[in-house]
Amino acid sequence: MFITNPDKRLEAGIIELEGPIVVFGAGGFIGANLMRAILKIRQDCYGVTHQDSLPWRMKDLPLKNIVRADLNDPSTVSSIIDQYGFRTIFNLAAYGGYSKQNEVDLIYRTNVLGAVNLLEAALRRGFSAYVHTGSSSEYGLNSAAPKENDRLMPNSHYAVSKIANAFLLQYLGGVKSAPVINLRLYSVYGPFEEPDRLIPRLIEYGMRGTFPLMVEPEISRDFVYVDDAIEAMVLAATTGVKKMPGGSINIATGKKTKIREIVQTIGEIFELKMEPVWGGMQNRSWDLKEWYGDPSLTKQLLGWEARTSLKEGLLKTLDWTRGQGAALFAQAGALLPAPKKISAVIACYRDGQAIPVMYDRLTKVFAQMKVDHEIIFVNDGSPDNSNEVLQNITLKDRRVIAIEHSRNFGSQSSFLSGMEIASGDAVVLLDGDLQDPPEIIPEFYKKWLEGYEVVYGRRVKREATKLLNACYKTFYKIFRGMAYIPMPLDAGDFSLIDRKVVNELIALPETDQFLRGLRAWVGFKQTGVDYERPERLFGATTNNWRKNIWWAKKAIFSFSFVPLEILSYFSVVLTGISFLALMGQIIARIFMPSIPQGITTVIVLILFFGGIQMLSISVIGEYLMKIFEEAKKRPKFIRKAIWCEGQHYRTAEKIKELLRGKERWMKG
Repeated sequence: MFITNPDKRLEAGIIELEGPIVVFGAGGFIGANLMRAILKIRQDCYGVTHQDSLPWRMKDLPLKNIVRADLNDPSTVSSIIDQYGFRTIFNLAAYGGYSKQNEVDLIYRTNVLGAVNLLEAALRRGFSAYVHTGSSSEYGLNSAAPKENDRLMPNSHYAVSKIANAFLLQYLGGVKSAPVINLRLYSVYGPFEEPDRLIPRLIEYGMRGTFPLMVEPEISRDFVYVDDAIEAMVLAATTGVKKMPGGSINIATGKKTKIREIVQTIGEIFELKMEPVWGGMQNRSWDLKEWYGDPSLTKQLLGWEARTSLKEGLLKTLDWTRGQGAALFAQAGALLPAPKKISAVIACYRDGQAIPVMYDRLTKVFAQMKVDHEIIFVNDGSPDNSNEVLQNITLKDRRVIAIEHSRNFGSQSSFLSGMEIASGDAVVLLDGDLQDPPEIIPEFYKKWLEGYEVVYGRRVKREATKLLNACYKTFYKIFRGMAYIPMPLDAGDFSLIDRKVVNELIALPETDQFLRGLRAWVGFKQTGVDYERPERLFGATTNNWRKNIWWAKKAIFSFSFVPLEILSYFSVVLTGISFLALMGQIIARIFMPSIPQGITTVIVLILFFGGIQMLSISVIGEYLMKIFEEAKKRPKFIRKAIWCEGQHYRTAEKIKELLRGKERWMKG
């Protein structure tokens, strides 16, 4: 039945969609609008986001309709397809459409491999409609009103990835008869768009009575209001997949609008008399002077055409911005604090049995905290099956990174190795034997949000013998008294450290590092959280009395000069005693010449002073040993391999390339 009223036509189309319905990329601008339009009519629509924290566009949507899944994780995608049995699929998930999204690897993984993962899972289950949002960028340099079968001339990696999708759908629709279609969207705008995009910025500055810096005025676009685009998507799902399976169609107005023209329209709406600064903002690499579409095939196929004029769409967007958008924009764009991300770094040695338990407990804790996270396991030359266990986990969860060292370098080097790769706003350090309970992390996190930059665990009780507990407590008190900086009592490596502190610790040049001491040395605002340290859950501890004494020496000789001061005091006291003894001998010889000449005194004095000299040499030797170790400038650790996001980095060059990419990501 043909419905002439456009609003009724959209409503009828939504009712006609076979459910359940899913919107991948529902946290994005167009996806959020599409999901809202469907939820107004029916409740069996689900929005998928890959973010751990709820995107700002979805905060007012029912939580039961929101699903978390990463398209780059095939097992997760298959799981939710099987669980919900989606019949109508809208795939709006994409990366690379904004100039700030420039990681080439992520462009292809999200836009191509992610779509393949979704389609493979959907084809196994069966579905009635799959609508993919392509892009007018597919035409690239051939941008002046191209028809769908005209030559594609991509001018960016993003365009190439979208073309790959178009050919994938052409294959599935044409050869496999799958109900799929590709919509080449032009410049869609409207409510919920990113605040730093062209039209939101023009409206924001217009409300202030001015213009932002602008690109060249002759650059053109084909602006489509978001409500019109949503109508086209619904019609494509109900009609397009049946009439043209595997095809691509243009979603455009067919009108070329120069940047100068939209600025003039904004000037009329806000009654602005000045001219903007043209060329004050750099053109994007893919901006063109002839960029607009030909929607004739779409009109013929779906009976669709854009019905919202540019000025009408701008006024609707302005009304939304002044109303609901004002509150939401306070959380978005430049004003939106980036979601907090926590990196957990776990030092592992002989912890093959404990690693899966640690992973399960950490993921549960982070899920309860509702924070973005990554988990970095550092296998420090374990002779057990830790490597195999970690490889399996990294394949299952792309938020897990596994590092393998070439040999055992010690827990301090393991922590530093993980901290270098960590990309979180804060890093949590844990031992892999589960003696640092992950369930304490929410308390660390709470203190961090209060403004503390270092939050360390304070062991109020240990599952150990009374003698060992007494020795530990005594050592920490002695160490605190001897150190030349304030040291927290009963604090180990278990801690949450802010990104700025992590950067300072990584930058320190020391080879032989004692992290809990350096953590105190760098300063910043610090506090402790009390906890009870349990026994090792699996296997036997690798610590013993000899190793504990080694740790004690490492701490004292790294952060105290008291041993040298004691030697100085000894030398003064012994020199005084020697002088007094000499005077006593002289006096005795004068007044008591018959006093016996004994060898015992001489032997005792030799042994005493010899012992003092040996002690002095050993103390000085400890400091010289540290100087010698630092002078060699050997690396703190050597990475043999890294498993990250399903990739295995086995050569030094590949590992360095990964580290450079991580560094660019954190700076960007």
